[in-house]
Amino acid sequence: MKQVLTIIFGIGLSLISYAQQEFHVFPKDHSETPGTQNGTGAINNPWDLQTALSQKSDIVNSEDTIWLHQGIYKGRFVSTLQSLEANKFITVSAFKNDKVILNGNVNSPNRHVLEVKGKQVIYKNIEITFLGEFSRHGKDENFKVVTGLEHSSGQDCQFLNLKVYNNPGLGVGSWKQTGGTLFDGCVIYNNGYISKDGRGLGEGLYTQNISNKTRVIRNCIIFNNYYKGIEVWSANANAKIDYVKNFEIKNNVIFNNGNPAQEFKDNLIIASGDKNGINIAKNVKVQTNIFYHNTDIKNAEINGDGASLTLGFIKYSPVENIIIKDNIIIGRNNALRILHAKSLIFEGNRIYSGYVNLQSSVLANIIDWKFKNNVYYTKKNSSFRIKGDKDYNLERWQSKFGLDEESTWKSIKQFDMKSVVSITKYQHKALTYKVVLFNEDSKDIIADFSKPDLKAGLNFSIYDVENPNLVLKTGILPEDLKITFPMQLSEFEKPIHNTAAEKTLSNFGVFVIEFEDQRTVQISEENPNFFKRFFSWLGF
Repeated sequence: MKQVLTIIFGIGLSLISYAQQEFHVFPKDHSETPGTQNGTGAINNPWDLQTALSQKSDIVNSEDTIWLHQGIYKGRFVSTLQSLEANKFITVSAFKNDKVILNGNVNSPNRHVLEVKGKQVIYKNIEITFLGEFSRHGKDENFKVVTGLEHSSGQDCQFLNLKVYNNPGLGVGSWKQTGGTLFDGCVIYNNGYISKDGRGLGEGLYTQNISNKTRVIRNCIIFNNYYKGIEVWSANANAKIDYVKNFEIKNNVIFNNGNPAQEFKDNLIIASGDKNGINIAKNVKVQTNIFYHNTDIKNAEINGDGASLTLGFIKYSPVENIIIKDNIIIGRNNALRILHAKSLIFEGNRIYSGYVNLQSSVLANIIDWKFKNNVYYTKKNSSFRIKGDKDYNLERWQSKFGLDEESTWKSIKQFDMKSVVSITKYQHKALTYKVVLFNEDSKDIIADFSKPDLKAGLNFSIYDVENPNLVLKTGILPEDLKITFPMQLSEFEKPIHNTAAEKTLSNFGVFVIEFEDQRTVQISEENPNFFKRFFSWLGF
């Protein structure tokens, strides 16, 4: 018996020593278990949020989890958590299905709702925002610029299923010292403000990268920010090193950025402002994204300028080794701008634009371009407009420059796109899908969910991303696995403190659909814990 107990004790110690630790955080004003600075992180003695995010590596380390419980966390926070073991992460996440909101609308000298300085940390299922009344105009005496998420330092962090919205400044800044970062499944919208001179400022995501690790932005939804959607960019005009490089931008939906300031801006720009020709934007792959600006496609209208994708900014720093593949690019007169590009692959894209806008500098580098299998829908037949040179139709463009083999040109009146543009599963959220739909007549659309291998009988809830607090439709997945989505949506909630933004036209919709099994697992509170079951199994 003594030998058996010794073995059991040894197994128990082994299990404890290798167990991943879990810690708990509650808001400071929680009615039952308020988080405190003097807590231990236990469920009945939790930390407050800033205390949790300030833990040293001897307390919180590799593969540990910090659970944030439901509530509004008021403040502006700084995370210095870091994992010291390679390829092992600390996780900071909402607990189960709890709604966790970081509200930065407080008096604080910090200029970010959440600043991340650590490394190898996963931040998951958290909302970062301003709640209540606040100024959003530079002319106001009490106005302050505050970023939602500031990733200032620390490599190999992951930001999964975050919602970053209604911040009076930049939505997300992920800066040059933060290589290896992953953004996946994030929704970033309505961030920014009006400057003193009346311009919209505040991108959805502003990002740089000095490392050789690839920065990945995947399966995100970025829209209605006051300035641009994503800026892969540096404004430094006198750079000594290169730090706008190595990005993968894939499967995102980016639309109507600039809208709250009443001037549609780039949904994506890849460029730099360096006059030394050193800090050149390079090694960027843009694949299977959807870029959209409000356009009356049914009536073949362009309605002024509105760039959706821009490559290059000044002639001294033309972008290099850029791959633009299998994207949908819908905008206005200048939806596609290739201003200064040295080496470029542009294949399998579908473009709706007044014309393709090119600067004369491209003539020196066009030999290093590879264009193929694109479809151009433009207002005029001569759709390739090179400033300082001439306008080319597709045939002359092909013969003069040897580009766009197997590509086609059509009038914008002939624009055609499948109604179910994409159905994409969230990698880090069970039974949840992003659905992008298009119908020029704004008619309801039937989407087939047989390819995701779902089974009939699942409950579902549909949300319009522009009005995420309202359940648009609920039901049960029928035997034919088809669901009808309404495209004639009611007026969505305007960006907070802004009534000027245009409603997204009903020809285009972005939805999130969540499925849930009707069966529930009943877990009795009296179920024995692991050790009780273990000892019972042994006969004790």
